[in-house]
Amino acid sequence: MARADQFKALLRAYAGNEEAQFYAIALQVAADEAQRGHTKVASELRDILDEVKLRMKPRTSARPQPIAQPKGELADLLSVQYPNTHLSQMVLSSLVEQKLRRTLTEQRHHEALAGHGLAPRRKLLLVGPPGTGKTLSASVLAAELRLPLFVARFDSLITKYMGESASKLRLVFEALKMTRGVYLFDEFDSIGLQRGSQHDVAEMRRTLNMFLQLIEQDTSDSLIIAATNHGEALDHALFRRFDDVIRYTAPDANQIELLLRNCLSLMASSAMDYPALAASGVGLSHSEVVRACQDAMKDAILAGRDVVAGDSVAQHLHERLQSEKASM
Repeated sequence: MARADQFKALLRAYAGNEEAQFYAIALQVAADEAQRGHTKVASELRDILDEVKLRMKPRTSARPQPIAQPKGELADLLSVQYPNTHLSQMVLSSLVEQKLRRTLTEQRHHEALAGHGLAPRRKLLLVGPPGTGKTLSASVLAAELRLPLFVARFDSLITKYMGESASKLRLVFEALKMTRGVYLFDEFDSIGLQRGSQHDVAEMRRTLNMFLQLIEQDTSDSLIIAATNHGEALDHALFRRFDDVIRYTAPDANQIELLLRNCLSLMASSAMDYPALAASGVGLSHSEVVRACQDAMKDAILAGRDVVAGDSVAQHLHERLQSEKASM
């Protein structure tokens, strides 16, 4: 029979009137029964689901549905992804990981919180240097919660015409009410610059004011993630609109060592001196360390060896880490 977590998911979908989600979970139950050899039960379930699907069709156009790709004007404002990277695959500081796990826990138990008049964290501001995992964190939250990741396209959102940017921003906020997901505003300083700064212009000020109003009024079930490399340049009023501010930093030696072990697990030798290599990478971002590992493995392979030795990878990695530092 179906597992307890499947029953819970079915009940949640039914209680939330999420027909498409209910149908998808029920199909999983039928597939599980077929794998266990219960072919008759699986066949009966599929027959029932076929009847349910036919009854669903007349209503699908009248209610919001999970979308594979934003349609109409939204297609220019949002791109969509379905990430599969999980939190366990990331290397983060304990504080950042703790805050992300807290968000996931509150989201997964939103019904219990609502029963006491409380709302889960769902508006996050991610601040930190480039390459430290902010954008990846948004992908992880989407993957962990099995939600689509919608990324705002600022090249289309921001225009020079008066009021047009604010109007498009309002359209994005209408979308997150219609389709639950994780909505990422990356490089958020594009619209969030402090009002009154030397880069402040009237249209950007109007757009920022509209964002402040929309995020404060928003009561949807979607997660809103804003990420920036320049937290110090953001308007101070923004910080109060978010449920949590998560600050990212470059990895320390211990985190770099873990990154190296994860990246080189298939090509490293038991004699590889990870602590020494990690020490040479201090000061680099997560993405720079990962790129150095990938380049080192490519270098070792392209060196023409039939068998890639761990010491060869280590030598190339040391050179790559130094090269990354030199280019900073």
